[in-house]
Amino acid sequence: MFHVPRYSGGHPRLVLALIFGGLLALAGAVGWLSAKNPMHDAALAASRSDKTAPRPPLVVVENLPQLAQRLNREAAAGRFMGGVLVAKGDQVLFRQVYGMANREQGQAMQLNSRFRLASVSKQFTAAAILKLQDDGKLRIEDPVCKWIQPCPAAWAQIRIHHLLSHTSGIPDLMARPAWGLGRVTPITLDKLTEDSKLYGLQFTPGSKVRYDNAAFNLAAAIVEKSSGQPFASYLQSAFFTPLGMKDTGVDLDGGDHGVIMGYANFPGGLTPQPNANVSVVAGAGAVYSTLDDLLVWNRALHGGRLLTPYSYAQMIADHAPADTPKERGRPHRAYGYGVFSNRLGQQVTPAFEDRQIYHTGSWGGFRNLVSYQPEQAVTVIVLSNNYHLRDQVFMLTQQGMAEALGRPVPTGLHR
Repeated sequence: MFHVPRYSGGHPRLVLALIFGGLLALAGAVGWLSAKNPMHDAALAASRSDKTAPRPPLVVVENLPQLAQRLNREAAAGRFMGGVLVAKGDQVLFRQVYGMANREQGQAMQLNSRFRLASVSKQFTAAAILKLQDDGKLRIEDPVCKWIQPCPAAWAQIRIHHLLSHTSGIPDLMARPAWGLGRVTPITLDKLTEDSKLYGLQFTPGSKVRYDNAAFNLAAAIVEKSSGQPFASYLQSAFFTPLGMKDTGVDLDGGDHGVIMGYANFPGGLTPQPNANVSVVAGAGAVYSTLDDLLVWNRALHGGRLLTPYSYAQMIADHAPADTPKERGRPHRAYGYGVFSNRLGQQVTPAFEDRQIYHTGSWGGFRNLVSYQPEQAVTVIVLSNNYHLRDQVFMLTQQGMAEALGRPVPTGLHR
C-alpha cells in the first residue's frame, strides 16, 4: 500500500504562498497529498525552473561572532577542517573555510572548493524523481517493477515511494556479504540494479523503515529509464545547469572533477583517502558540490522553484510507519524523500526547539551536514574533508543555526 504522510515536518508558510489555481488548500500538517491536476502542477514547476536568484559575492563573511570565534579556535587546534556557510534567505551571514584542500600538495582550502557530499546527495535523486512526476513521466505510486525489468517476484509490492522513504525492505549495500570488497570496486548503475535483485527482502514493503543506500541506487536507475538520459546527465540538465551550479556534478567515472582530498584520523595521523569510489553509491552519494552551490540549491528547493507544492510536500513529509520506535529515547526523525526532519537542537545544550529539514553525509574522507529551518529560511552548511569529525560537524551546524535564529548558542552536545 502507498502510505499517505501523517505530517509534513516542514513549513506551511512556504507552501501556502505557492498555492494557486487548481491546487486545493492545504490545512495544517495533513492533507498535503490531496488530489489535483498534475499537468497544472507540472506547468507551474516548469515556469519556475529557470528563475535563479542572484548569487551573493564569493567573499569571506563572518557576521556570526560566536561561530567565528569557535571555528577559529577549533581550526587552530586541528579539530576542524572544511567549510561553513550560514544564510538567512539569500543573505549570507557566515562563509569561511579552514585547513587544507590537499595537504600533500600544499593546496589550501578555497571558498569554492568542491566537496564530496556523500548521503547529502540523496535529496538530488529524490528531487529528480519528483520532478519527473511533475513532468508527467512517472508517479511515486508506480510499482518499481514497471521500471525495472526483469523484476524479482518479491518486489511486486514495492513502489517508488518505498525506495525514497527507506521502507522498501531491500537490503542495504552494507548489509551484504563481501561489502568490504564491493566498497572499493568500481561498478555501473546497471550492475548495481542486478546485484540488488539477488537478495530477498528484509521486511514487507512499508512495514518498517531502515536506511537504505541500495534503494536510492534503484531510484537513480528509474530516473534513467523515465527520462531517457544517464542519471548524471539528467541532474545536470534538470537542476545544475538551470540553477547555475557550475561547481556541482555527479562523479560516476572515477575522475577527480576538481574535488578536494578527503582524510581520516588514523593512529598514524591524518591520512588521505584517495579511493572514494562513489560509483557504488551512484544514486545515494555521488554528487559533489560547494558551499555556495548548495546554498543556491537549498534556496531553490525550499523556495518553490524546483518542484510543485504537491511534490515538495511529499518530499518533506514523514513516511515512516506509525509504529516506528523512538531513536535513542527521542521521537524518531521524520523520514522524507532524501531528507529528514527533526528538532536537532534538542541534542545540544542549551537546547532549542526549531524543526530542521536536513541530511548528513559521510563517505570516503568526508563528513557533512546541510540543514534548513523553514520559518526564518535559515540555511546552515557544514562540509568537512575529515571523515572522523561527526560530532564536530553536528555541533558547528547547531551553533550556526542557533546564532542565526537568535537562540542561545549551544556549548555542549546532549546525544
